[in-house]
Amino acid sequence: MMKVTFLIPSMAGGGAERVISELANEFVKEKIDTTILMTAGDECVYTLDSRVRLVSVGGISGGSMRKRLKRLADMRRYFRKNRDNILIAFEPDAAFFAAVAKTGLSMKMISSERNDPGSFGKQKTRKFAYRHSDRIVFQTGDAKAYFPVNVQKKGLVIPNPVSVPDIPVYNGDRENTVVCVGRLEEQKNHRMLLKAFQIFSQQYPEYTLHMYGKGTLEKELKLLSKKLDIDSKVIWEGFCSNIAERIQRAGMYVLSSDYEGISNSLLEAMAIGLPVIATDCPCGGCRLCIENEKNGLLVPVGDDKAMAEAMGRIAAEPKKADSMGKTASKIAERFSIRHISGEWIALIKAFCVEE
Repeated sequence: MMKVTFLIPSMAGGGAERVISELANEFVKEKIDTTILMTAGDECVYTLDSRVRLVSVGGISGGSMRKRLKRLADMRRYFRKNRDNILIAFEPDAAFFAAVAKTGLSMKMISSERNDPGSFGKQKTRKFAYRHSDRIVFQTGDAKAYFPVNVQKKGLVIPNPVSVPDIPVYNGDRENTVVCVGRLEEQKNHRMLLKAFQIFSQQYPEYTLHMYGKGTLEKELKLLSKKLDIDSKVIWEGFCSNIAERIQRAGMYVLSSDYEGISNSLLEAMAIGLPVIATDCPCGGCRLCIENEKNGLLVPVGDDKAMAEAMGRIAAEPKKADSMGKTASKIAERFSIRHISGEWIALIKAFCVEE
């Protein structure tokens, strides 16, 4: 039996965590023995098949050096007992600590690059982890091309799967709402979105902006919405597990990120037929999903005026917006969990053949 252990700091919520939960559920259906090893917590907010095991080695990414060394020792004990597992590390920290903990154990490891490497730190961590990885999975060709040839030789591109909710594409009149789904962190550039919405709302005052997500910038962003005098039109929804049902009637979905891998929330919004607008940001994930003017709109990174103009186009041209949304929904087949998990399983099987 093939055996796999995913490594991730925690399963407390986020795009990478959701992808792991979906892949793990698919793996056990294919009789792959599957464990999720959490290196910085023990919480899991996702529904997992009962055959998927959850193991935690605690807070390896924080605390004193003594605690970190203890967690490393705990990881190494797990690896010794399960050295026939193929490791799949999501996030640079998890890959780094896995590379250290498996030293001398001859375990196969796949690292998964989840973001734009040029816009994200931890380059030394990545360099060490990738040197000790047997394969590296990138979400886009642009992300793979960022690295030197020796890393590219180990690399292949497997995009994120789209989580297709069990709801039909909405065909009625859409609400006067703009929705954004994502962590309230620097990467997502919600400051630009708030400024764009201020410009947009001057012409379309009936619209409200719904922000789904939590993060360290929540207080600052709320203050900015007051400063921009749009606080009465911005609704802070927090974390939501049934997001598709909540947003399926929205007027449009927007993504304002400075950089992304492939945005899970963008894929999900497209799958349920929402008109979408996204920044054409590194490392090409949005461009991979959106064919401009056909199944959505792309705007330059950091350009609040261009974002506001695109929002205005969606509001002013409902038939065009509806057509783009219906075309966007076809992405569900292209990025289906069945298809994407099949690519991962083929990679794992190749390892088994090599052995």
